[in-house]
Amino acid sequence: MQEKLRFQISKATELTPNDRQALIELCTAAYEETFDHLFDSLPDSTHIIARLENEIVSHAAWVTRWLQPEGLPELRTAYIEAVATLPRYQGQGFGSAVMRNLVPLIKDYELAALSPSYSAFYARFGWELWQGPLFIRTAEGLEDSPADEEVMILRLPQTPALDLHAALSAEWRIGELW
Repeated sequence: MQEKLRFQISKATELTPNDRQALIELCTAAYEETFDHLFDSLPDSTHIIARLENEIVSHAAWVTRWLQPEGLPELRTAYIEAVATLPRYQGQGFGSAVMRNLVPLIKDYELAALSPSYSAFYARFGWELWQGPLFIRTAEGLEDSPADEEVMILRLPQTPALDLHAALSAEWRIGELW
């Protein structure tokens, strides 16, 4: 069935109102929490959308963030958000297909990162769990991230050598910090 998937790449501003609503419903169903804020919290996002015939069945988005591993400059990072598949299609490889098709689209970034719901899913594709402490950069300095927060990274062609046990920080943002 994966061979029948069609992929669409769109900026958030280019999506039709129907597609926006379908993505909100897809993420709400997959995460079992409301995603009405999706386009408010990610206004400059780019979306990879998987369609089976005319139905949107799977999705991921990314935004540009600036992550800074301790001892390195800030890295232009493709931060992956809202990876989701409609529940009735989960386990059929659609989310995997989205992730495989996403990576070539972000190859010009210095790093890719995400906050996983299920880290074993991403580990299959080479994503690595950051082992060091996590911080958020604010005007006042570094703030500790919640102890239960996890971040995974994917090394891209321009990724410098990384120490996964070093501290990692991201800029503050409205909503979910990671």
